[in-house]
Amino acid sequence: MKNLKNVLITGKNSYIGTSLENWLMREHNQYKVDTVDMKDGSWKEKDFSQYDVVFHVAGIAHVSSDPKMEDLYYKVNRDLTIEAAEKAKAEGVKQFIFMSSIIVYGDSSSSKRVIDRNTVPTPSNFYGNSKLQAEEGIKHLETDDFKIVVLRPPMIYGKGSKGNYPKLSNLAQKIPVFPDIDNERSMLHIDNLCEFIKVMIDHEETGIYFPQNKEYVKTSELVRTIAEVHGKKIWMIGWMNWLIRLMFGRVGLVNKVFGNLVYEKSMSDYDKANYRIRDFRESIELTEK
Repeated sequence: MKNLKNVLITGKNSYIGTSLENWLMREHNQYKVDTVDMKDGSWKEKDFSQYDVVFHVAGIAHVSSDPKMEDLYYKVNRDLTIEAAEKAKAEGVKQFIFMSSIIVYGDSSSSKRVIDRNTVPTPSNFYGNSKLQAEEGIKHLETDDFKIVVLRPPMIYGKGSKGNYPKLSNLAQKIPVFPDIDNERSMLHIDNLCEFIKVMIDHEETGIYFPQNKEYVKTSELVRTIAEVHGKKIWMIGWMNWLIRLMFGRVGLVNKVFGNLVYEKSMSDYDKANYRIRDFRESIELTEK
């Protein structure tokens, strides 16, 4: 039997934090989970010494282009991460897991874009840059006694998730036709993410990781599958493709919905355990029903 792991999740009531808490508590004899809110300074008074692992998910998760928000992004996504990691190390926590993002590699593109292990991060906005600077700000803290895991997941989706997925889901249930653009995206279902984090904790890992679903996703196939799960038929049309290609680079939403951005598949493999417990179809059914 494994030793009981005490886990502290920063970012109380966050989608990922709450999902992980529920996931780990299915094995309540293996994990003890607490959460802490980091919206004010009271978290600094919390005793971290009782925890084996700090999972740091607190941060601003959406992309903004408002220059007035820039300072806040760096304060929350970078400075708060570094402070939390320094406190965790000083108080004897063994492992610090940081939720970064594929956004550190910049935006998706109109043509196929494959990220591999040699791809150098090039953030295209201050959200991505704040995450990358947080990574760089904590990596020097790592020792044999203080292991750091950085996760750079692609788009995360699941029941109750926020962001672009629910918008697409809403659209898929209402419209009769959708553009058949031939694109590819890496995605990650919330259950696969939670299982991956559990595996990182169990194996006391260290390093940078790129978890993703086994399958790449084409946006039109995603929309078609969502519609099918709801018993609806949607027609895929190609005659609008020229207009959408024309809007690439000019309309941010078009880039997000129809862009190409994938991790090379082998970099997401993990040979000690299978974390991809949901395939694409099952993940959509679980998300929609």
